[in-house]
Amino acid sequence: MGNNKDVEATLHDQTDLLPRKQLLIVFSVLAVSLLICFIDQNGIGVILPTIARDLNAENTISWAGTSALIANTVFQVLYGRFSDLFGRRIVFVSALVLLAISDLLCGLSQSATMLYIFRGLAGVANGGITSLAMMIVSDIVTLEERGKYQGILGSMVGLGNVLGPVLGAAFAERSTWRGLFYLLCPTSIICAGLSWLLLPHNMPTVNYKETIQKIDFAGLLSGSIAVIFLLIPISGGGSYFAWDSPMVISMLTIGGLSLIAFVLIEWKFAKLPMMPLSLWTNPAVAALLIQNFFFGAVYYAYLYFLPLFYQNALGYSPMRSAVMTFPIVLTQTFFSIASGRYISHFKRYGEVLWSGFFIWTLGSGLTILFDTNFPVVAMVFILMAIGLGSGNTFQPTIVALQAHCSKPQRAVVISNRNFLRSSGGAIALASGAAVLQNVLKSHLPTDLKYLAASTYSTPDYSKFSESQKQQIIASYVAASRAVFIMLAPFMGVCLFACFLVKDKGLTRPDEVAVAQREPADAESGSISNAGREKVDLVTDTANEGGDQISRKSSDSKHSIDGVGIRSHSE
Repeated sequence: MGNNKDVEATLHDQTDLLPRKQLLIVFSVLAVSLLICFIDQNGIGVILPTIARDLNAENTISWAGTSALIANTVFQVLYGRFSDLFGRRIVFVSALVLLAISDLLCGLSQSATMLYIFRGLAGVANGGITSLAMMIVSDIVTLEERGKYQGILGSMVGLGNVLGPVLGAAFAERSTWRGLFYLLCPTSIICAGLSWLLLPHNMPTVNYKETIQKIDFAGLLSGSIAVIFLLIPISGGGSYFAWDSPMVISMLTIGGLSLIAFVLIEWKFAKLPMMPLSLWTNPAVAALLIQNFFFGAVYYAYLYFLPLFYQNALGYSPMRSAVMTFPIVLTQTFFSIASGRYISHFKRYGEVLWSGFFIWTLGSGLTILFDTNFPVVAMVFILMAIGLGSGNTFQPTIVALQAHCSKPQRAVVISNRNFLRSSGGAIALASGAAVLQNVLKSHLPTDLKYLAASTYSTPDYSKFSESQKQQIIASYVAASRAVFIMLAPFMGVCLFACFLVKDKGLTRPDEVAVAQREPADAESGSISNAGREKVDLVTDTANEGGDQISRKSSDSKHSIDGVGIRSHSE
């Protein structure tokens, strides 16, 4: 592990600070690509019952979401290093092309198995789009301005979470659920073409032999086996598979051993590890990564289980249940932009994280009160609190992570952050489905327990008597409440983790060097290779200082303003 920093130092610096006009064009392409990505991810949740009926997959339809999340999780951690080695543009465009192909095949799927496989491919693609969009912003914008632009990207997440369920429900109710995927295919192709033409590309000619030798193949293999073999039994244990079945025991054993092997490889043997354990030796970085795991679990669980609560317990249509997610995602969109501008203006992020996690924890606790008699207006305000919390934490945690990391770790910390967030989502969906199913089964009368076989199907209440209908609704309320109770403590962990995150400010010595040594080039969007080499020396020296950076940066803040660091916003 001692040579990791030496190998990281050989990575090509892909920093390319762009002039404002070019920056806005490139950023627009990134934002639209991220929007498509989240429409794809979240458009399917509200139409799972419709897909289940069409493909006769009531008992397995949860794998449409789980397969995408597992694939997303497995490959998320790879994108940081792949983009370091092969360049951001080619990896980003490849992910968009893969998403287009995957969505086309999802729309053409004639069986549940086909759909699950192609949703898995879409998960691989979405992981790349999400990570690379954030990495590219880190390359083209200084840390001081990054909060504002990351906030806008965060608003695309919220907007995608709005449009996804609405478009999915509209297609499901008015034509076919396949229409959602047919729409996303050509839009992804268009974004891929624009990205290839417009994204900056300053990678030197790649020596593929040397590059391939840097890839952490052992970590890739052991990590992939660990994630897949652990998440599949966690997803299906107790519902599709018995916990004491030979298959579950075998997969958990293999997954556990592979996880141990992965940690040892990343710690002792990998020259360029996908998950550098040095990230975890910094208390602030470790706390931020843990926060991303837990709020990823809560956020993705809400996007899946709240629409189910609306449809199964309150009797809402798919469209109305999609509309009921608006308070979360629209508030998230607004506060993602607002928090980003606040961070860029005041050069601070601590109070943003504290307020976000506090309000989100409060909102999560109040969801436990949801039932058929709970006022809709009060429900909306609680969902808005959750949206405010997510808006103040999703993108600001990225800015905080990069403030606490060295420049060569800028990409890998984003990929690891997204990996942990996706891992949390996959585990929460799996464990939430298990909790929902078990509680539902325990509350349903004997003659209706078969309804618990599928957690993502909506009962046809017209087939039941009024007394049976009330029993089913009460059972779904109890089951949904059990899921909300499971999620609430996760946000409490995030809130307490804030004690470990010290606000270091946003001024970085390496970016000061860019502005001071190459002010004219920075204004024109061109930074010489010689300038980059000088900056690398400053970066290495600066990051050795750790917490000293924050103390020095505050002293030099006023001198920075005059040399172009703020050029993008003026």
